[in-house]
Amino acid sequence: MVKPSGLIAVIAVIAVTAVACAGTGGGGAEVDVRSTGDRGPSALVDPNAPGLPEPLVDTSRIISGGPPPDGIPPIDDPTFENPASVDWLNDREPVLAISVDGDSRAYPVQIMTWHEIANDVIGDVPVTVSYCPLCNSAIAYDRRIDGGEVLDFGTSGQLYLSALVMYDRQTQSLWSHFTAQAIAGVLTGTTLETVPITTVAWAEWRDANPKGRVLSRDTGFSRDYGRNPYPGYDDVSTNPFLFDGEHDGRLAAKEHVIGVRDDANAVAISNSAALDRGVIEISLGDRPLVVFKIAGTASALDSGSVADGFDVGATGVFSPVVDGRSLQFTRAGGAFVDTETGSSWSIFGEATDGPLAGTQLETYPHVDTFWFAWGAFEVNTTIVT
Repeated sequence: MVKPSGLIAVIAVIAVTAVACAGTGGGGAEVDVRSTGDRGPSALVDPNAPGLPEPLVDTSRIISGGPPPDGIPPIDDPTFENPASVDWLNDREPVLAISVDGDSRAYPVQIMTWHEIANDVIGDVPVTVSYCPLCNSAIAYDRRIDGGEVLDFGTSGQLYLSALVMYDRQTQSLWSHFTAQAIAGVLTGTTLETVPITTVAWAEWRDANPKGRVLSRDTGFSRDYGRNPYPGYDDVSTNPFLFDGEHDGRLAAKEHVIGVRDDANAVAISNSAALDRGVIEISLGDRPLVVFKIAGTASALDSGSVADGFDVGATGVFSPVVDGRSLQFTRAGGAFVDTETGSSWSIFGEATDGPLAGTQLETYPHVDTFWFAWGAFEVNTTIVT
């Protein structure tokens, strides 16, 4: 179990390591927060500076998590390996899976824990992949804004409701990892489009994507990849780090949930209920969705080793409609079967056998996260238990 004082020490060590590596070929870079050129004042320096739009949140609650800007260094020039060449991942180990226009990539959590952000281009789309260990959530964004400008993101070293606060290097606006929205700075109110991403076991992704690409450990930084620097953090009896929000007591703060939302609706699904049932049908307004859940993925925040955590499973969320027909599903082992045709489907929503083999369900974005974070950012959420 990690007590708050111990976690502060851990984060401080990560920051010191980053700073030390910055001057010794470790790939770090000092952030210039003095000026954004003619774009306006830097919200990294002062989110309430004259000339900036009114922030969307109470900036007194945007607090330091310990490291300076980019003290937890993002990956700006990612390199990749073929799945067949990877011998350093355990079968149960969690990876962040994303596919854009047929370009499928896996970002091992053992790497992302130490960097939190990767700026990449996937299927010709500029994408930022983000992972926040403190709220146990992975969210990806199309980093283009109106007018086609492409933003590059870094870690601000700050937290809002215990969640990662990012900044863009073009304007030094502050962004909420959880809402994909600029909450202070020149771009306040701008919202990025999210890209579906899910956390699955390495073996599950590897077997489904033999021609995919895997983020390499060759990041330009020296880190103890594979070690979890936050051991015991997802102990459900412990409190979130530097969380000053209102806790919604319907669930324990660190209970794992699956969050699904649109502009007007939000649903939180108990992760344990999903593991028990395998398939859960929900609706967002008039939109029907189906949630798939299988066992076999390790929690990254439990053991001292990322690969050895308890089983939190893997999730997929999809539209169940194929060619105008709504399908119903049941879990069958590590796969799913639709009642209407008897076709088999993977956790990635692809029909692998039967009359619909080769069909891909439309993927809908979701967030695997802790309840305290989902409840704080989505205060009107309903819960499925």
